[in-house]
Amino acid sequence: MQYDTLLNRTLQEIKPSGIRRFFDLAHEMEDVITLSIGEPDFSTPWHIRERGIDTLQRGKTWYSPNAGFLELRDATARYLDRRFGVNYDPKSEILITVGGSEAIDLCMRALINPGDEVLIPSPSFVCYAPLAEMAGGVPVMIETKAEDAFRLTPEALKAAITDKTKLLVFPFPNNPTGAVMKREHLEAIATVLRDTNVMVLSDEIYGELTYAPEGHTALSAVDGMQERTMLVSGFSKTYAMTGWRLGYVCGPAPVMKQVIKLHQFGIMCAPTTAQYAAIEALEHGDEDIRKMRAEYDQRRRLIVNELNGMGLTCFDPEGAFYVFPSIQSTGMTSEDFCMQLLEQKHVAVVPGTAFGDCGEGFVRISYCYSIQHIVEAMKRMRAFLSERGLLPEERA
Repeated sequence: MQYDTLLNRTLQEIKPSGIRRFFDLAHEMEDVITLSIGEPDFSTPWHIRERGIDTLQRGKTWYSPNAGFLELRDATARYLDRRFGVNYDPKSEILITVGGSEAIDLCMRALINPGDEVLIPSPSFVCYAPLAEMAGGVPVMIETKAEDAFRLTPEALKAAITDKTKLLVFPFPNNPTGAVMKREHLEAIATVLRDTNVMVLSDEIYGELTYAPEGHTALSAVDGMQERTMLVSGFSKTYAMTGWRLGYVCGPAPVMKQVIKLHQFGIMCAPTTAQYAAIEALEHGDEDIRKMRAEYDQRRRLIVNELNGMGLTCFDPEGAFYVFPSIQSTGMTSEDFCMQLLEQKHVAVVPGTAFGDCGEGFVRISYCYSIQHIVEAMKRMRAFLSERGLLPEERA
């Protein structure tokens, strides 16, 4: 069989995830400390697990409606209103999905026609450009810069919009940089978009992991933005529910009608046990969020201080659970730095180039690991730099 002639050409041309490559390499070695994967090291809070277990014991294992149980959609609507001041109709504007990843894919396939341009701030998570291409779109990367705290500026956005622009991906708080867009920044972005026909896919999966006192502002809470915004989020990061595979998308009813149709034929419905557990999370999980966020914040401050002390300049990330330090002072490429650190000191981090070409000169480090884990990794990284005479005191 000539499989190369049978397989989808677009899919064949897409490169595998750079994150998973280093994760897989690390698993082939012994005594590796990995700071490469964005998976909470917390277990799902017990009361949430207990709700799922209870529904299994009671035999509640049947299909849900395509859009998800109305009880969960109601709970999602109340949560979004209570936490972020946005209002969605649970009957026509909310869909429960198999993780946030399915939600992103559905939005792109529902909105993109062949040749449509999709604006993607970069560096950003690895899935956006491939999913846009698989939907027939043309990814257009907008470089964000450290001097702008890796925020999308209105000037850069305006310069990127053409008559072919269909969709803006808006990934804040950002993976890999930890950048956030505060209300004043969102207002400036909204000013650029209001006179266009551009839709926005706002990936707010890290919305609850924002460390500034004012917290996260949802893009759809800004005047005039809800009608053009698809809000994507989920339970994986907020409630440490990665394996439960549950997310949601909210948006204008005419768009959601088509999004639900895609979900109906491709997936049918999200896992029912996970849906019952998610109701418990939304209704009684605020204290869990507070405790986990406080722990992440402690780790964030520790790792930023350590990296800056090594001369790996790191701006202070205000969201998610990643830092994105510059390794340009080492003279190494991002790929070489990560590979040598893994091979010689058994510490796994991810090259910035896994998140776009403009990530060259940076690496992504996840701090959703224990303090002890992080301290040992920083000790090994310091030794790695010291052996090359690259610590600030050694260069003086």
